[in-house]
Amino acid sequence: MNLSSKAEGNTLVVSVHEPRIDAAVAIQFKDRMREETDAATGRVVLNLIEVDFIDSSGLGAIVAAMKQLGKEHQLDLSGLNENVDKVFRLTRMDTVFQIHNTVDDALAI
Repeated sequence: MNLSSKAEGNTLVVSVHEPRIDAAVAIQFKDRMREETDAATGRVVLNLIEVDFIDSSGLGAIVAAMKQLGKEHQLDLSGLNENVDKVFRLTRMDTVFQIHNTVDDALAI
């Protein structure tokens, strides 16, 4: 699972460099998210611009990453394409996460 992170002020931006977050990579995703966010001190934005597909296991992995961060951190999402956005809306996870069109939009808050 290819992730990268970059600090932008008090926000850590974690970018997913994979086309899918599904059952085949969900555990790897959770492990890599833990590694990338271990030292996070503020808000975390998960950039999904390169992700074309997410299934229920991938959704669960993102929720697990949010829980792993704890209540002292906020996990926002950005860059959801139409298919990924539809999964979040159908499962009502759009009420759990703040979703931004772009990383820049997320950072503007």
